[in-house]
Amino acid sequence: MLKLQTDLEGKNAYFGHVRDMFKDLGYDLGGNWDYDKGSFDAILSREGGEVIYIRIPFTVLKGALDEYNAWIEFQTPFVIKHVLNIGLDKDENSLLAASGFNQFQDPVDPDGQIKNKNKWEDAGEQAVKRIISYFNDGLSAS
Repeated sequence: MLKLQTDLEGKNAYFGHVRDMFKDLGYDLGGNWDYDKGSFDAILSREGGEVIYIRIPFTVLKGALDEYNAWIEFQTPFVIKHVLNIGLDKDENSLLAASGFNQFQDPVDPDGQIKNKNKWEDAGEQAVKRIISYFNDGLSAS
């Protein structure tokens, strides 16, 4: 995991508003969310079974995450690498994996070692700069 130094950390916004904008930029709400925290995730690179993501975590300050008007605060963004199992399964899900990728499988290594750290730190910081420039009007400093 590579923590990124950006201007996004500590900014506040309404969840529904930024969720819509993040979706326009290719981000999805991360699957490990709860009513008081979550993250927006996007793929920076996919080669074979290795996927490098940027993750933008946030906490909910007012409301709950399933509310459009929940007030959130962004935490430190980071880059993470997952190593996926791209082999074929020998069970009832093998049809799903016949293409070599089963979206329901857990990563072989959910926090794989990232090589060329400077490259991925720069890629992550550039991605965050695009986010900030895209919706600067919707964020406020805490």
